[in-house]
Amino acid sequence: MNLSNLKPAVGSVKTRKRIGRGTGSGMGGTSTRGHKGAKSRSGYSRKVGFEGGQMPLQRRLPKFGFKNFNRVEYKAINLDTLQELAEAKSLTKIGVDTLIEAGFISSSQLVKILGNGSLTIKLEVEANAFSKSAEAAIIAAGGTVAKL
Repeated sequence: MNLSNLKPAVGSVKTRKRIGRGTGSGMGGTSTRGHKGAKSRSGYSRKVGFEGGQMPLQRRLPKFGFKNFNRVEYKAINLDTLQELAEAKSLTKIGVDTLIEAGFISSSQLVKILGNGSLTIKLEVEANAFSKSAEAAIIAAGGTVAKL
């Protein structure tokens, strides 16, 4: 074997289709584009949502719904979750940074403490919002509530 007789592997190289080079090639005439219509023309590009002139789906359906751009999205954390976290790590103060470290929330999320479950440990809880039942339960257990 030398440079003069090197060849690619069998089946790895295919000859390209020569479109529009006469009827004898089998790909002349319409040049593999079928007969007439937008797709056979030069310069054709399919527009997003175009359905061949039929009224597109997004225009047939009515407008629906409403997005409130003033909505504040909170990540809900229940009292039983706080109880488990405090017992596992023997904490007396739980803040947003503690919840981020524990993996309950990301740094961009706001936290709301909800009253599901029970709290037996005296805790200092710091969060963005509290439900009335959660606030009452934390204070009843001897803890304090701090809103950010």
